[in-house]
Amino acid sequence: MPISVAIVEDNDALRATLARVIDRAEGFRCVGQHGSAEEALGSLPAQKPDVVLMDINLPGINGVECVRRLKPLLPNTQVVMLTVYEDTDNIFNALAAGASGYLLKRTSRDELLAAIKEVHQGGSPMTAHIARKVVQSFQRSGPSSHPADNLSAREQEVLDLLSKGFIYKEIADRLGISYETVHTYIRRIYEKLQVRTRTEAVAKFLSR
Repeated sequence: MPISVAIVEDNDALRATLARVIDRAEGFRCVGQHGSAEEALGSLPAQKPDVVLMDINLPGINGVECVRRLKPLLPNTQVVMLTVYEDTDNIFNALAAGASGYLLKRTSRDELLAAIKEVHQGGSPMTAHIARKVVQSFQRSGPSSHPADNLSAREQEVLDLLSKGFIYKEIADRLGISYETVHTYIRRIYEKLQVRTRTEAVAKFLSR
């Protein structure tokens, strides 16, 4: 089954180019193109894409706020932010709001498709610098009551592998369980840690 992708980007030419790249690639399908956050919030819940490519600097409701509103409606949809340059604060805010990674708009076709595939498989395309900032933010907030201690032994095992950069399929192979079972564990981990993204879960785990 192809990975379904929706694009939220106010630049008409770039939006059309991204849609064309996705539709021409084997294993991918563009299910929606939206020029604003307002339009996206109205349409995406019905489209239910696997992955959303979200412009960070949208007019009106910006990309960060759009992610914040979208995640409760589509908890299983992965959002990747699109940005012209590596604006650390904006990217960090987007990740905290529920995005799973980010890409620079000048990213090549192959890198774009690889990142969509990576995030769909449970990865988080971002630089180490941004990931470290996320972890540090949790460490600065002070030790919680060790939320990871509430996880079962198997859930801790899954989260430990997540924190080491393994993607869902690799975790399934390593633990001898199905891809769907890994998804179930991840969902339980998110609920117990009260987080919405892999980045937040790993950050809480590492800040123990």
